[in-house]
Amino acid sequence: MSGPVESELARRLGERFAPHHLEVLNESHQHSVPENSETHFKVVIVSDLFEPMSRVARHRAVHEAVGALLDGGGVHALSIQAHTPAQWSSRGGAITPSPQCRGGSNKA
Repeated sequence: MSGPVESELARRLGERFAPHHLEVLNESHQHSVPENSETHFKVVIVSDLFEPMSRVARHRAVHEAVGALLDGGGVHALSIQAHTPAQWSSRGGAITPSPQCRGGSNKA
């Protein structure tokens, strides 16, 4: 079940990029945050609009699309996997796993 921040991320990205594929994954549970938090997300997005863009330009475009949610809107971390349809196809739709959290109270 998605929360309001996750839903808003998906809405903004869907409107901006008309993606072939979009996943907004709330990874907050993997971090030292209260239960049911919406602070750490991974976005997997596939769009034709990424075709002429470098990886950095794609990330900037995603950041622009989600705007205030990153700028004091509660989202602490956003991992972005932005692909063209051809890149996504060549990956077989594989999502790169996120690394283990090494911060907060989980710090060794």
